[in-house]
Amino acid sequence: MSEDVLQGMENSAASVLMRAVELDHNSRFEDSLICYQEGIDLLLKVLKGLKDETKKSYYRQKIEGYMSRAEQIKKHVSQQKEEGKYHKQIRIEDNATGYSYEKLFKPYLNEMVYEVWVQDPYVRLVHQLYNFLRFCEMLIKGPCRMKKINLLTTLEDGNGKGQQLSALDDIKKSLMTYGVTLEIAFSNSIHDREIRFNNGWMVKIGRGLDYFKKTESRFAIGYCDYDLRQCYETTVDIFHAKHTKALSS
Repeated sequence: MSEDVLQGMENSAASVLMRAVELDHNSRFEDSLICYQEGIDLLLKVLKGLKDETKKSYYRQKIEGYMSRAEQIKKHVSQQKEEGKYHKQIRIEDNATGYSYEKLFKPYLNEMVYEVWVQDPYVRLVHQLYNFLRFCEMLIKGPCRMKKINLLTTLEDGNGKGQQLSALDDIKKSLMTYGVTLEIAFSNSIHDREIRFNNGWMVKIGRGLDYFKKTESRFAIGYCDYDLRQCYETTVDIFHAKHTKALSS
């Protein structure tokens, strides 16, 4: 390994580990754990390329320290989940990309998930109904073994009511072909937006499922792939509790 490559790797490791410490101090433990692991991997590669024994000893001590802290964070996060005290917050900036439903929800889905409760007052307009459909598609693809989806939303007024009911009925029939039941309830007094899974995870999004901006045309990048779609500014709060209760209907 050349000196330039080695130096570049050392600089990258230092940068990533500084970020890990910063996230750690701000109690963003899962994000810091990712950075610690990445930084440790880089330092291990640096260690293999070093010839100076003094420098090797220095990096071994550093690696041991970072590994010890990473292990502490793992235990802390695991304990928080067990005690129902876990909380992670994601801030989506205006016009940000890379926040598809898969990106947000997949880390919290596993084979234990078979039921979900969606409370969102805005599953009414055409684009909002498509958002809900995309969310259902994500659940169908796994790894969860979905059996039932519960939706609590508001009923559209006027001419839009028929369109909303027709679309939801189509989604319901389509889900049935995959062995999934869609239970729909309406309430005109709900305001909160939250999604609960039977494995204990709960996700609250300020804008609900409707946090994507409209593309310039149907043939613009991001129209099909939501990871490339620009977002509205919103906050995502993720919690874990021992027992998930169904949303009130």
